[in-house]
Amino acid sequence: MKKKMKWKSAAALWALILAVALAGCGGSAAPAAKADDKAQETTANQEDAASEQDDAAAPEQDDAAAEKKEEAAEADTAATAATTAAVTTDAAVTTDAAVVDGDDMLSLWTSDAEAKKQLVEYMDAITREDSADYIPEDCRIAVFDFDGTLFCETDPNYFDYCLLVHRVLEDPDYKDQASDFERETAEKIVKQNETGESFEGLEVDHGKCIASSFSGMTIDEFSSYIQEFKKEAMPSYEGMTRGGGYYLPMLQIVDYLQANGFTVYVVSGTDRFIVRGIIQDSPLKLPPRQIIGSDETVVTRNQGETDGLDYVFDEDDELVLGGDFVVKNLKMNKVAVIAKEIGQQPVLSFGNSTGDSSMAEYVINNNPFRAMAFMLCCDDTERENGNVEKADKMFGLCEEYGWVPVSMKNDWTTIYGDGVTKK
Repeated sequence: MKKKMKWKSAAALWALILAVALAGCGGSAAPAAKADDKAQETTANQEDAASEQDDAAAPEQDDAAAEKKEEAAEADTAATAATTAAVTTDAAVTTDAAVVDGDDMLSLWTSDAEAKKQLVEYMDAITREDSADYIPEDCRIAVFDFDGTLFCETDPNYFDYCLLVHRVLEDPDYKDQASDFERETAEKIVKQNETGESFEGLEVDHGKCIASSFSGMTIDEFSSYIQEFKKEAMPSYEGMTRGGGYYLPMLQIVDYLQANGFTVYVVSGTDRFIVRGIIQDSPLKLPPRQIIGSDETVVTRNQGETDGLDYVFDEDDELVLGGDFVVKNLKMNKVAVIAKEIGQQPVLSFGNSTGDSSMAEYVINNNPFRAMAFMLCCDDTERENGNVEKADKMFGLCEEYGWVPVSMKNDWTTIYGDGVTKK
């Protein structure tokens, strides 16, 4: 009696072991069904054995019944384990593949957009565990420039340039307090808007003036100021405010990457607090910790001139903008800040100008994983403040450096949405 029970238990356990082995090797529902059949065969054998035992002596019948129940339970457990293991394995395979069809999710891209095709093929390759290009989720990092990549670049100038002009020359609560340097810098921006004239060093001078003209504001007060400025109408467009200038096809790219396990960072030349303010309550769903930009000092209200090494934050303190410009986050500075703040080499880069060239090159060179860099080309002059000459230059750089060009004119079915038109 005991020998028979041990043999039948071994059969049930064999079904369980087979199921686990299949799951570990990527087995499918078909092998699991075989394991299920094996378990059912064991159950049938047990029923035959129980029938034979009907002719045995009465004392043995009680033992046989108990053994039959135990063995049937073991067989059912094995069959369930086999089926569950196979279903779980199939689910894991599905999860490891690209979870969203790129063609469906990137619906605002034209069907023949080469950049979309390359990104979708890339995503399929790097999300499959059986692919030579597979990238673990914790290494799926993408970096995006902001102005001209995710957001309207100029109307008539960068958002932060227009913000400085408003603060220094138009804001009744500040314009009479503005320094001569702040006014001179703001007037250069106005002249640039009107004539296209370039001014050497304007990028850094602007950064200094942003820091000084908002000095003493708390971070929340600065963000509230930006929220109000975002409500102003965009000068060159009908149906769009200054805070609403997102490139909708690029927002789809961000969503597509996030759906496939990517962590997305914005790495902008604009002041980081300004970018955070623009993104606040917007369709671009990124936390402030993933927004990197140009920097200014931050101190406490009570700190005064005391160095941070000699001052201790106390319960009555609050953080305020310190008034000093630190760094303009463009060109090679973008690479340095990625290394310092992210600490990993990204595998995707998205930009639109030579200010993003170093970031693109850093991503695609000497990378242990398959990596790509995309560059937007502002070749649409009907729906956007495009610049064909600048776009042609970027197309040429993409060919030279192996970046993937994105034609705003030919690759997108819309830019800002149906409710927005260029004046």
